Amino acid sequence: MEEFILTRPTSEYASQIVEYRQEFLDAGDSMDGCGPLRRLDDPEEYIKACAEYEDPQTVPSHLVPATQFFFIRKMDNRLVGMIQVRHCFNEYLEKYAGHIGYSVRPSERRKGYAKKMLGMTLPFCKTIGLDKVLVCCIDGNIGSEKTILANGGVYESTVHEPNSNRDLKRFWIE
Repeated sequence: MEEFILTRPTSEYASQIVEYRQEFLDAGDSMDGCGPLRRLDDPEEYIKACAEYEDPQTVPSHLVPATQFFFIRKMDNRLVGMIQVRHCFNEYLEKYAGHIGYSVRPSERRKGYAKKMLGMTLPFCKTIGLDKVLVCCIDGNIGSEKTILANGGVYESTVHEPNSNRDLKRFWIE
């Protein structure tokens, strides 16, 4: 069985951050759970921004404190996924995005990595006082829905997000 670690972004992974971002751009895919990765092409700027987002004193005023993790496959030290834990809600997160966002790089999907990554992140949520977390996915994203359900997600409702004109399923994990 493959082993993985969750780690915060560091310069050790700078070249892999660039590759990860490019793989999503090439696929025309969303970078859910990646924080400011879409708008920052410099990996050092990205690492710095992730650290700023974690601190309530330095997080941009329109955002909430959040912790960014890389999901690293130990055998080859490869960045296969990213997951972000938002410590609290703003109005948008409470309605449409939840506490946790995540993604697995397109070339590493359908291997059960998202399920494992989400499961490994839940204990961290408890350490920051989140006994119950909201995780959302696009209605029709069967893989993400299965990931959430496999980690104890309980379906609450489906909501329409008007800015992107899509329906999102909301699940709670205790």
